[in-house]
Amino acid sequence: MARLILKSPYIKSTGGASGYLRYIATRERVELIPDDRPPTRKQEQLIAKLVKDFPDSKTLYEYEDYLTKPTKVNSSAFITLALEANWDSIHESEQYMKYIATRPRAERIGAHGLFGDEYAVSLEKAVEELENYTGNVWTHIISLKREDAARLGFDNAAAWRNLIRAHRNDIAAAMKIPPGDFRWYAAFHDEGEHPHIHMMAWSAKPGQAYLSKEGIRQIKSKLTNDIFHNEMLHLYEQKSDSRDELARESRRAMLELVHAMQDGVCDHPDAERLVLELAAQLETVKGKKSYGYLPKRLKKLVDEIVDEMERLPGVSGCYDQWLMLQGKVDSYYHDKSRERVPLSKQKEFTQIKNAIICEAERLRLDELTFEEKNLSQYDEPEEFQNESYDYWVLRDVIRDESLTMEERGEAVSEMERLAESGDMYAQYLMGKLWRDGPLLIPDSVEARYWFEQAAEQGHLVAQYSLAKLYLSDDLEVRDTRKGMNWLYTAAVNGSHYAMYRLAKELFKGDLIKRNSDAAVEWFTRSAERGNPYAQYMLGKLYLAGKEVPRDEEKAAYWLTQSAEQGNQYAQYLLNHLEENRPPSAMLAVTRLLHHMSRIFRDNSVPKSHPGGIQIDRKRLKKLQEKRMALGHKLDDHEEQWPDLTM
Repeated sequence: MARLILKSPYIKSTGGASGYLRYIATRERVELIPDDRPPTRKQEQLIAKLVKDFPDSKTLYEYEDYLTKPTKVNSSAFITLALEANWDSIHESEQYMKYIATRPRAERIGAHGLFGDEYAVSLEKAVEELENYTGNVWTHIISLKREDAARLGFDNAAAWRNLIRAHRNDIAAAMKIPPGDFRWYAAFHDEGEHPHIHMMAWSAKPGQAYLSKEGIRQIKSKLTNDIFHNEMLHLYEQKSDSRDELARESRRAMLELVHAMQDGVCDHPDAERLVLELAAQLETVKGKKSYGYLPKRLKKLVDEIVDEMERLPGVSGCYDQWLMLQGKVDSYYHDKSRERVPLSKQKEFTQIKNAIICEAERLRLDELTFEEKNLSQYDEPEEFQNESYDYWVLRDVIRDESLTMEERGEAVSEMERLAESGDMYAQYLMGKLWRDGPLLIPDSVEARYWFEQAAEQGHLVAQYSLAKLYLSDDLEVRDTRKGMNWLYTAAVNGSHYAMYRLAKELFKGDLIKRNSDAAVEWFTRSAERGNPYAQYMLGKLYLAGKEVPRDEEKAAYWLTQSAEQGNQYAQYLLNHLEENRPPSAMLAVTRLLHHMSRIFRDNSVPKSHPGGIQIDRKRLKKLQEKRMALGHKLDDHEEQWPDLTM
């Protein structure tokens, strides 16, 4: 069950509101005497009629208590609240009104318990106001479990009064009532196992108020966030070792599965077949290719691919853990636990669908992809040739994490003086320190200066590093012409990583004119010097047979060379060499698995329900009209998907 129950029926303008107000204001506190005897036959008959006439009453805490333990006291508690929750209907029913009129009375506490915006509320004035009112009046019933109310301090009228006053504008907004027109009164009933308040709310202007299911959810969300604020922070941030250990364990298990997905390759022929089918079908789609724009038949095909991917143990395991984790948050808001719908129907993961479309479109366009796991960790190998003794000593101090930051910082200052004296190895290391930190605050301009000093002296890795810096997205230093010049220089001078990057740029054709023959030549030169990424690319090219004539023998040779250096993609293609499956489709499904791992990782912390910025319907309508004017469809809800180039 949800931690807070909110019922929001309304009393029609035909009457009954003033009587309900007087009832909740003067109703005696019912001290339920423990009685474990079975309910009377009359109680059972009345309960059966209540749940038949008002099925929604089954969601009350009291009904759950009655089902769990059907006793006289639990029967009485449920009957009382069920009648109050359906006042508008029962005050016209002779049978129900007879029960209210003859129910056992208890000692009254005070003249009335009504509170509202004003410090002192006049019951007679409030009743008179409602007697003359011609609009509908909503009768919210907000209930907590006894243990929650006692622990969180909501077992008294003052706490509830302060809560409702704090959120009166939020409740007004949910009911589409301007704050100045919002009217309300409430009373706290501290009885049984579920203390609660009755709140009557309406607009000063009859016909203005409107409360939808979404509005009820917003009210419940606001109050829940406030009442359970500390406990929910505890759940969201996973910072405690208390009762939320299950949530932390779920997230930990989920992240372990995500890590395995990120590092693995995906062997899923059925998914490959469907992705290839989607790629072929996308040829008929004009305009933007995203899930919100696709015809129904292609949306169904995308959903089938998601369902196929869910069959993978890693994906289904991640999804199970996410459901368990999210369920902890949902329990604060909803009466029912989240159903396990297929991943393709889960709105929180619609990004997966656009990732599938993106990969299928790549297949359709026959785009060449570059699988480069950990490339940035290996593409700047150190050069050891005639380094000075001073450089060696200072470099070791800088890298020694057992030393203090101050000691290492002093070594950096000494290294800078050595660089200024013309030591190209010191200059290169200063460039790396300015680019990567952490002993210096990253500064790309400073990094460029020191890389240039070393590159001009012939430092091969500095030439390649300088080229990468010029070709980066950093606007302070980006210069594609200089970047390509230094990349070519480093390649000609023997850097096989520069050769590989140059071949990539020649294949892509974004920075220089596309030349696939020259690209293959540079891939070959890089591969012959032992570059595992170039070896893999050559193997893939010979296997595909598009940029170069298909040659399975050469493909196997280069893939073997790469696999022996630990390239799992090369090993994957080798393992399935005899199956004649398109390598592009095999790798597309693997990339899709990696996309899914990132999406699961981003959803590994449960999201709270709306409690921040909200938007009204008129403003939303204007935004939708603006989007449609720009060419979007009304039902286009796809999320923005970042560049997926690998």
